[in-house]
Amino acid sequence: MRISFAEGLARALSESLATDPRVVLIGSGFVGLNTEARALLDPVLLEFSDRILVAPISELGLAGAGIGAAMGGMRPIVEVMTVNFSLLALDQVVNNAATLRHMSGGQLAVPLTVRMATGAGRQLAAQHSHSLEGWYAHIPGITVVAPATHNDARDMLGLALKEPDSVFIFEHMMLYPQEGELDETLAPIPLRQACVRRPGTDVSIITYGGSLGKSLAAAERLAGEGVSAEVLDLRCLRPLDTEAILGSVRRTHRAVIVDEGWRSGSLAAEVTARIMEGAFYELDAPVERVCSVEVPIPYAKHLEDAALPQAATIVDAVRRVLPKGAG
Repeated sequence: MRISFAEGLARALSESLATDPRVVLIGSGFVGLNTEARALLDPVLLEFSDRILVAPISELGLAGAGIGAAMGGMRPIVEVMTVNFSLLALDQVVNNAATLRHMSGGQLAVPLTVRMATGAGRQLAAQHSHSLEGWYAHIPGITVVAPATHNDARDMLGLALKEPDSVFIFEHMMLYPQEGELDETLAPIPLRQACVRRPGTDVSIITYGGSLGKSLAAAERLAGEGVSAEVLDLRCLRPLDTEAILGSVRRTHRAVIVDEGWRSGSLAAEVTARIMEGAFYELDAPVERVCSVEVPIPYAKHLEDAALPQAATIVDAVRRVLPKGAG
């Protein structure tokens, strides 16, 4: 079945609200309402209006309300319009959602799910376009995931709502309108498991979220040059599926990490460190990273494009790790 990424998300919301009376939706400007997803999400909001709280614009308040509802036995879904605004809620995330189980000796739990749009590409300038999921992946006590396929768009929310602790779902804004195949015969992939989206033997391209499509495009271009690139979709950023990362590197002996976050202190740096710790002697070349240029994301399209990882820059990075004359 061919659907848009946004439609997969809308289906997941509708199914979650319909099957579990504990699920409530809390937000001030629901993810997708100002995007191509609006027509798909509006029916969901109307059908379950008694379990939807449209709150004032206060990310700290939204997170606090969600944490309180979760501790009270509900399964709240809190929606934050964009990752940049979520920084206003970090006090609740770091000091409550991530810590209360540990600080209470297991007596309290916060089964909260938070959805937010992330990433750049729509000319929304620096305050609406950054990829900060790596910041959240630094926090112990929460799970951080990034759906990149239509099946994951549909499945990850339901899986998150079954978790005993908080899950943060980062949806790249460029994915919402993209159409693709939804395979309803496939069982959901476990939430914390990485997935090989394209097998290969010469190099591992390790990525997630909005960079998966670019990585697959790069792998297709490289195939035309005789280079077999494996593409590994991390899917879960905390905890990382370290064994899947190391397994891919052991198969190909080269790695390129693609991460729309900034290079310094990036998730790509963490993946690189784990490769060095666990598969150093398997490497035939230094690990390469393809990240966003370390500037606030520009508004002008040509500058925005230049600041972000692209298929061409991924191909260039792969060429740097291959033996001279390969491909």
